[in-house]
Amino acid sequence: MAVHSRGKRFAALPFTRFATRVITYCAALFAALFVAFFVSACGSSDKTASLAGSTQQIKHVFIITLENENYTTTFGANTKAPYLANTLTAQGALVQQYYGTGHVSLDNYISMISGQSPTLQTDNDCTTYADFSLTGMTADGQAIGTGCVYPASVKTIADQLTAAKYTWKGYEGDMGNDPAREAATCGHPALGTTDLTNTQEAPNATTPAGDSYATRHNPFMYFHSIIDSPDCAANVVNLDKLTTDLQQVSTTANFNFITPSTCDDGHDAPCANGATGGLVSADAFLQKWVPVITASPAFKQDGLLIINFDESSYASVSMPNATEVDFAFSGDTCCSQQPGPNLGAFPQSAKMGTVPAAYLSSLGINATGLSGNIDLVLAKQSYGGDRTGAVMISKFIKPGTVSTVQYNHYAMLKSIEDMFGLGYLGYAGQTGLAGFGKDIFTNL
Repeated sequence: MAVHSRGKRFAALPFTRFATRVITYCAALFAALFVAFFVSACGSSDKTASLAGSTQQIKHVFIITLENENYTTTFGANTKAPYLANTLTAQGALVQQYYGTGHVSLDNYISMISGQSPTLQTDNDCTTYADFSLTGMTADGQAIGTGCVYPASVKTIADQLTAAKYTWKGYEGDMGNDPAREAATCGHPALGTTDLTNTQEAPNATTPAGDSYATRHNPFMYFHSIIDSPDCAANVVNLDKLTTDLQQVSTTANFNFITPSTCDDGHDAPCANGATGGLVSADAFLQKWVPVITASPAFKQDGLLIINFDESSYASVSMPNATEVDFAFSGDTCCSQQPGPNLGAFPQSAKMGTVPAAYLSSLGINATGLSGNIDLVLAKQSYGGDRTGAVMISKFIKPGTVSTVQYNHYAMLKSIEDMFGLGYLGYAGQTGLAGFGKDIFTNL
């Protein structure tokens, strides 16, 4: 995003080993025939043991990504999202130690589907929709270069699924509401132009519902392997297509990435259409759509719903002078996350744009006495996305499960690749990265 248009509020479980006598017993009993089984069953924690084979029972994955909240705000006692924090966690698993992988938005979405770490441009939401200039690849699958839209040689989980004869869909809230901004399918700016979807459009005579679609929240639009394919128009569609697709198993994709509008995902507060926004509107979105998904034949058969956040909120906001507002991000990480080859040293700061002083109220900032244009500056202490938490629901998860194991977007990608028997893209293949384990899948 060019700028967050809403106010943001302010170890791994240690591996445990079976008792020595149990290991000895396992070895004595099974050494000849089951060495491989012995290593996995007797040598790793019951809560973090690999479930790559078992989770292949899951064949329909649904991801709903919300925006910009820290764990305490979302899941604390005073939450404005009680349906998510209380009702849905009681139906599945609360993953307490889930982390974003960067700030401010786009880099997180890209990491979820490709395992790619940020460029300076994706790290700051690609206000200009520009090609990625590739200069090389690292040994661990990271594209080296600058820019936004990756060349066709850089793959995503969508490419993997297609090659493996699975199906995928991206469902995008508000996409195509204003055809002058973006198409209703595979909607993105023209290459080399300013991304007009960084600004939300209020309802008007030509666009009665307004338009709060954000290209930067639709990761499929940043890969030439997708946008140059004729399949893009069929696979990246408006959210209103989801209800029909869910009617039958045969019309439900194996992988479904659901991006609400910037009002419904909690990004804006208030929204351009007058709605409250923030967690209030995000919770209302979940109350509408989660029952539709969980009642679908495909979900009931072998589904998994993941509700995550792209990143946490900023840690603090300050005004060093009358013409500048600084947003500071902690940038905490988990899971031995690496910064990638394209970011410089931290801390970093970048001017994200200039807005009228009156606009600051939509960011939750008291603009009393201010006038003229105000510069918005993002200050990042480190490269991570901070702790957000996540919720997962499936028949393979016992209701009320609580996980305290650390995971991030790369771990989610790895886990989904395991479910479909795919290889690992980018940092999903990082040595030592744990996929979702028995701490979450408590009913497998």
